[in-house]
Amino acid sequence: MTIEVTDADFEEEVLKRSVSNPVIIDLWAPWCGPCKVLGPILEKTVDFFQGQVTLAKINVDENPSISSIFQVQSIPAVYALFDRKVIDAFMGARPEQEVFDFVSNVIAKTIPSEADLLAEQGDEESLRKALELEPKHPKATLALARLLLEHGKPDDCMALLINIPETEETRHLVALAKVAKFQGVSSAQIDNGAIYKQLEELLDKVKSSDPARHTYLDLLESLEPNDPLKEEFRKKLALRLF
Repeated sequence: MTIEVTDADFEEEVLKRSVSNPVIIDLWAPWCGPCKVLGPILEKTVDFFQGQVTLAKINVDENPSISSIFQVQSIPAVYALFDRKVIDAFMGARPEQEVFDFVSNVIAKTIPSEADLLAEQGDEESLRKALELEPKHPKATLALARLLLEHGKPDDCMALLINIPETEETRHLVALAKVAKFQGVSSAQIDNGAIYKQLEELLDKVKSSDPARHTYLDLLESLEPNDPLKEEFRKKLALRLF
């Protein structure tokens, strides 16, 4: 399927659509000779795959916001998006076989693996099977880490998270595991009141004591992002340090 996309409907027609199906963006302009060569090849190739991928054609002259998002230097420029992220790209006109291979690879990258399907189920047995197939599967690792915390196994949780790159979510889970281990409870039983009290007690020590500062940061990181006091304690720390 081929669609014409503008700045006004980019969010709906491209980004939201890409959450469940790959979208190939063709950035072109009427005056661009190579665009006129590549465009029909892209359309023919996408039609061949019968709905497995969408082609979004965007006139860069009429849609400056999209051009700015992709920092377009030259056209034609082709980007493949899946789940709102660029997963592949190329610049300039390409022969038909190369375009076919490009689109084929994009579709292959977005087909769920067996581990993906198991991770979607979310129960512990399925998550462990997913990790047997793909030991560093991010979604399965994070989901199982949360289950282990709920079951009162903070050490197992931290050991598991070592296998994937550090992110904001992994830092939160590791900090949560440390607090759960200290309090001797599962994540669901963590006493936030005790965390607030300890944060207050540590404030006078954070500047002069490295261990106190590290503990404070772990406690702060363990709080959920929407915790109403998290930002307040972050500001208090900044005032003490600077």
